[in-house]
Amino acid sequence: MPHTPEPDEADDLDLTPEPKPVHYAEQALLGALLLEPARLADTEPLIAHHFDNRTHAALFTAIHTIPPPDPADHAKDAAWLNAVLDHARPHAPGLNASYPHALIQFCPQPKHAAAYARMIRADNARRVLRAHAERLASTASDPGLPNPAASTLGMADDIGRVLDSLAAQFTPHPGSLPRTALPPDVPRQADEEDLDEERLLLATATAYPAEVQHMRLTEADFLLPLHAALWQSITSLVHRGEMVDPVTVLDEAQHRGLLTATLTPKELMALVSTPAGYPEYWGERILRRALLTRAQTVAARITAYTNDLVNTPHQLITGSRRALADLNSLRTRWMRVTAPPPTPAESQPARRGKPPRATGPPAQPALLSPRAHR
Repeated sequence: MPHTPEPDEADDLDLTPEPKPVHYAEQALLGALLLEPARLADTEPLIAHHFDNRTHAALFTAIHTIPPPDPADHAKDAAWLNAVLDHARPHAPGLNASYPHALIQFCPQPKHAAAYARMIRADNARRVLRAHAERLASTASDPGLPNPAASTLGMADDIGRVLDSLAAQFTPHPGSLPRTALPPDVPRQADEEDLDEERLLLATATAYPAEVQHMRLTEADFLLPLHAALWQSITSLVHRGEMVDPVTVLDEAQHRGLLTATLTPKELMALVSTPAGYPEYWGERILRRALLTRAQTVAARITAYTNDLVNTPHQLITGSRRALADLNSLRTRWMRVTAPPPTPAESQPARRGKPPRATGPPAQPALLSPRAHR
């Protein structure tokens, strides 16, 4: 029966009570290569970076570096094994002389080296994808970034490139959708400043309804369901071509069942009667917040896929691409909102009767809150 090396056989192995399957794949592969060095050709495109264990990576590098021995000589003495050990030790100080021999005893079938190498590459793909998801979550939640939306979308692009690279390395197979139970969406923390921004959007949209036609907010972008419903009331009036002011918004809200014991007509009118700034400014802030929150949710989903050892590399790829698609729909709206104004040449169609969209802010209202300049 194959012998599993104990932790004290290599101090740097940092084994846990229940090692992951890839640990045994690394041991089996190294045992196969130490016993039959010619099997190294079966492991391509495996590289040392793919190994999870630093000592195993150092041994693989040594095997890859030291010229393979003559099979007949290798069967008679341990000269090549000693050379491999000497090459690896500077990079794995805890490695001792008995560990390579223990690895040889552990290997079930040297001829299965290619299968062991595939297991190692698959686990590396899982770790790489998890690391990128963690960076995406960290970036999306970092309040100190000068341009958090751009940085977050850049991280999402990195994940897309990683997925493209992995898709070229692993063959698709049937049943490629992961069955991992997804975590709930990242909760959206609503502080008073965030809610103020939504209130100011509703008030400025009521004061400047013409701007609403160009905005690309959805109900899901709002923190408070009431604010989302009021936004829908305002946009419905605008898209129907009806007059918009606090009284007409009140009428639309009444028909939508928004008036309750806790929201009186007077309170609703007050909510949409205190504009400050202009709608697109507040809308952009709300959309950016929604984008960053969605990115955190996407990162959590990808992390959940990578933590589920049931998933194959192709399942990880498929599930992660679907998660990114949820972010891309918001990305499209964000890019349209933040796109630079068209050049005069691009605006030529406007000369045929359609007035060009104003690129600057509308005139400020009489009541201007300091919050507009935060």
